[in-house]
Amino acid sequence: MNKNLQRIKQRFEIIGNSKLLNRAIEIAIQISPTDMNVLITGESGSGKESFSKIIHSLSKNKHGKFIAINCGAIPEGTIDSELFGHEKGAFTDAQDTRKGYFEEVNNGTIFLDEIGEMPLSTQSRLLRVLEQGEFIRVGSSKIIKTNVRVIAATNADLKAAINKRQFREDLYYRLNTVPIYVPPLRERQDDINLLFRKFASEFAEKYNANPIKLEEKALSLLLKYRFPGNIRELKNLVNQISILEKDRLISEEVILNYLPKETHFKENSTSMPILYKNSNGFNPKFEKEILYKAILEMKQEIISLRKIILNLIQTNNLSISNLSTEELEKLNLNILEYKNQPINFINIKEDNNFIKNDEINITKNSNEENLSIGLKEKELVKKALLKHNHKRKLAAKELGISERTLYRKIKQYKLD
Repeated sequence: MNKNLQRIKQRFEIIGNSKLLNRAIEIAIQISPTDMNVLITGESGSGKESFSKIIHSLSKNKHGKFIAINCGAIPEGTIDSELFGHEKGAFTDAQDTRKGYFEEVNNGTIFLDEIGEMPLSTQSRLLRVLEQGEFIRVGSSKIIKTNVRVIAATNADLKAAINKRQFREDLYYRLNTVPIYVPPLRERQDDINLLFRKFASEFAEKYNANPIKLEEKALSLLLKYRFPGNIRELKNLVNQISILEKDRLISEEVILNYLPKETHFKENSTSMPILYKNSNGFNPKFEKEILYKAILEMKQEIISLRKIILNLIQTNNLSISNLSTEELEKLNLNILEYKNQPINFINIKEDNNFIKNDEINITKNSNEENLSIGLKEKELVKKALLKHNHKRKLAAKELGISERTLYRKIKQYKLD
């Protein structure tokens, strides 16, 4: 292995030898001495921030400040002030002039995590910084120059956001000068055991205990698990087992007790459709709408197929017993088991009414369900806020959404 690559891994405590991981680190090393902007993509918990630190430490701005900002954690109404500063009296509570991060970190590096959560108005301001190296404080007309390197990261599909007009296309191409893809843990299967041992050793050293070890079957089970939470989830798993299990040799049965009930294993990954997940977690309304649409389309296809078969039989004065196996296979139908059973033509004329009534019922039920989604969402938000004494950060974490999204929901449902 490249010695420089090995040194970087040791310095930033990056564990793993997968080709995808090594390639990502190599790109980070190569791009560091330049002024090019970088967009780091990868799932939540895959370690994107480590790559931003690698780039800063090897850049010409390495002696300047480095700051990491989660764009999704800053409320929409204050993010402009946080990034670019404000003048006294620019808005309510602006009692003093304040410098923003782009002014404070001049000649340094800013890491903008969850860039896809940034409001469109703030995206326009950021674009000006990237193109002209300048910005204006909120409530001011004075142009301020800055020399800040911007590294952005996202776990969302920015191209899809562009199509929905939720992200600026010009900003995307300005940020994506050099892309770095950080692979999820399921694409680094050989690294899972190394990471497990590292976390177990760290825990044992910290609490003066013997490190836990995996039996072969337990390791095989972990290698099949998809780890939707990536490295962060694996570390939490190791810490839980290290605390709660007295036996230091961990079996397959023990591992199963700590995995979520809705376990995700690789061999089952294609058995069911996977719904899109954005940076805020699953959108319940969006999920239900997709399911209803899929069910309705499936029913319509079955009804259409049924009509075609019945029409063919009626037109040719046939019954299923008259059709050959070859003809049935051409229709691509799995009805051979009914080949010798007679067909009842009584309901053929009423078939259209049957179809229409069924479709109306499905649509009606879908609409009724959709109408209740808002009430359920409001109830969940309210419960989360009450549970955590109105601490928005904890409530947002409980709900699996960003603080900014929670802030919008509180306003939307008047839960202030």
